[in-house]
Amino acid sequence: MSTTGDDAFGLYVHWPFCLSKCPYCDFNSHVSGSVDHGQWRRAMVQELETMAPWVCSQNLVSIFFGGGTPSLMEPDTVAEILSAARQLWSVGPEVEITLEANPTSVEAGRFRGFRDAGVNRVSLGVQALDDDALKFLGRDHSASEAIAAVEIAHACFSRVSFDLIYARPGQTVTDWTRELRQALALAGEHLSLYQLTIEPGTAFHAIHQRGGFAIPDNDEGGALYEATGETLARAGLPAYEISNHARPGAECRHNLVYWRAQDYLGIGPGAHGRLTNTAGQCRALRTHRAPATWLERVERDGHAITEEAAIVPEERLTEVLMMGLRLREGVSRDRLRRETGWTVEALFDPTMLTDLIGAGYIDITDTVLRATPSGRQRLNAVLAALLEALQWPSDAAAE
Repeated sequence: MSTTGDDAFGLYVHWPFCLSKCPYCDFNSHVSGSVDHGQWRRAMVQELETMAPWVCSQNLVSIFFGGGTPSLMEPDTVAEILSAARQLWSVGPEVEITLEANPTSVEAGRFRGFRDAGVNRVSLGVQALDDDALKFLGRDHSASEAIAAVEIAHACFSRVSFDLIYARPGQTVTDWTRELRQALALAGEHLSLYQLTIEPGTAFHAIHQRGGFAIPDNDEGGALYEATGETLARAGLPAYEISNHARPGAECRHNLVYWRAQDYLGIGPGAHGRLTNTAGQCRALRTHRAPATWLERVERDGHAITEEAAIVPEERLTEVLMMGLRLREGVSRDRLRRETGWTVEALFDPTMLTDLIGAGYIDITDTVLRATPSGRQRLNAVLAALLEALQWPSDAAAE
């Protein structure tokens, strides 16, 4: 099974429910007092079976249960979804099956059930190893509960990762480096380290707008980002993507599917998908976001797709760049030729390329276009400059 070939694809399962809504979260998550697990189990399997014929590849490399809080699912639900996937595709023992979990003591006790259902990787939403920070972030667990959950996860799964959020109010490089050293003592082979951003529509956005708290400015945030990369690289977990660090070979396969712009099928409320048909055309899919409406439509129609559209070549190129330049490996010249028919030099204004290379933001070799560490730190600006310099297809010259 190749995890890097163009035919590799992933399956994403979205469980939309949480015990509470975190103030920084802009994901499609909902608090519900009760869930009919049997009904949801049947609907998840039904949508999977309905949408499976749209997948042309058999090279399934990853299954990812995200949310929401998938660790609130019953292990039987996970088991039945995996059983259905195995009937639809060849799911060998090497396929990565990840489940996101919150480190409360009750959910940690369910890890063995998820392992028995077929999960072989768990990703824990630890977010901080400090009780005051966890309270600020609206988390329901304590630092000690998080540490205990990580230890239980290591006992149950061969692959364990957890998330932390940095650039919190008042956080210094010294504070963060100390927390990172503690995280590294707990970590296995993978850590996800996200810089706190204030997203519109979240509770934090309204509070921040009112002046309720301040986060580190750009210079302070940059220093925290650089300290993150340096600390993790010294520990043997270099950044393979802007926010993700792993020992070589331990990268999250499912996230690589996204960043390499490979195909993926998404089921569950608000799930997205990118699927290439037999003619080589990529289509974007999205299901209904509202859980109740999603459930009603799946039971009626077999799926709850609300959007299906062909991705035109210009949009596809933008996606490939936006995703691929997040990775340390970048985007290969061969990939750009396959997507567009043009060389890097023909696609982009040469003066802009020279400027970006001279500023130390991008690197172009005989095989790849990639953002440098400095460029990945400023990726939004680098992407904007590249897209502004795009001169394909109207006036680019063919190779």
